Amino acid sequence: MTRNDGRLSMLERVWLVLDAFRPTGGPLRLVDVAERCHLPKSTALRLLADLGELGVVVRKEGRYYLGRRLFELGSIVPLERDLRHGALPIMHDLYQATGATVHLGVRDGLDVVYVEKIQRPESPSLPSAVGGRLPLTCTGVGKALLAHAEAELLEEVLNRPLRRLTPYSIVDHARLEGEIRRIRTSGVAYEREEARLGIACIAAPIFRGDTVVASVSIAAPANRFHPARLAPAVKTAALGVSRALLKAL
Repeated sequence: MTRNDGRLSMLERVWLVLDAFRPTGGPLRLVDVAERCHLPKSTALRLLADLGELGVVVRKEGRYYLGRRLFELGSIVPLERDLRHGALPIMHDLYQATGATVHLGVRDGLDVVYVEKIQRPESPSLPSAVGGRLPLTCTGVGKALLAHAEAELLEEVLNRPLRRLTPYSIVDHARLEGEIRRIRTSGVAYEREEARLGIACIAAPIFRGDTVVASVSIAAPANRFHPARLAPAVKTAALGVSRALLKAL
């Protein structure tokens, strides 16, 4: 939203406040919310108080968190509900088979949003977080989604500057186009240190009918990344989730 505070509707202001809690859900101070939303503190305080009365936001020891009401609503969104229900058992199998961190992501605009993640407590730090987002072009999950999305989306991406998260992020449009063609041919997407140095990823798309709706991936230290061994497991997992979604139709 680019309009100034005076031209924002009440609904837009409420959404700004809720969106400020990405990617962790809190805790945030009042000043944090006001700064992230570019709103006066008095306005942010009033909106937080109203959301608190509805149970959408909770306040503990002077800090604000997203409330359970949002989780309850999110859990009944049909596609996300069916997706997580179908994906979780298969994600656990993939995790047990590979020992790698397993992600499930969906597209939102030009970003991938992570809706589920399974990892060992001692796993290396990753830039992904449930509810968090990263550019489509810097992640295996995102590139798998982009490769099988409508042509208009790829055209939009190629008409914008590509974001760089590490020195290995793809910022050349011709190189990205070549990678998209390879993904469509092979059925898997690779990401090598493009979102976080030292981490590599392999992903495969999940379909509901003929439409790509999500992507599943595994991420591991780049020095222990073995695509030839991991690719079949990821593709099998993605196919299993796609079949589960078809049964849910």
